[in-house]
Amino acid sequence: MVSADNCQEDTVANVLEISDATFDQEVLQSAQPVLIDFWAPWCGPCKAIGPVVEELSNEYAGKLKVVKMNVDDNPQTPSKYGVRGIPNLIVFKGGKVHDQIVGAVPKAHLVKAIDRAFA
Repeated sequence: MVSADNCQEDTVANVLEISDATFDQEVLQSAQPVLIDFWAPWCGPCKAIGPVVEELSNEYAGKLKVVKMNVDDNPQTPSKYGVRGIPNLIVFKGGKVHDQIVGAVPKAHLVKAIDRAFA
């Protein structure tokens, strides 16, 4: 992992770990649609869906920004967007919530939500 300005990037999967402080810049101001994975290290279903999120990051490279936010370390953003259960994945497009998925769902379900952002 590489650290820079409170962000950590997993260079293999291009999944950026963001914070409350970097959320606006990385998500709301992004020119590309963004998939954000709200997670916590103690969450079993979060660990299960993590590799799927990394696969999607690679498959949509250059078209979709994929980021993760640890809800334990960053309580403001999850609260603002009504994140009460995790994993909670939100697709943002043009700075607005476009789709939201709660729970460890099959990859095909995530692909449909992402593809709707490109429709």
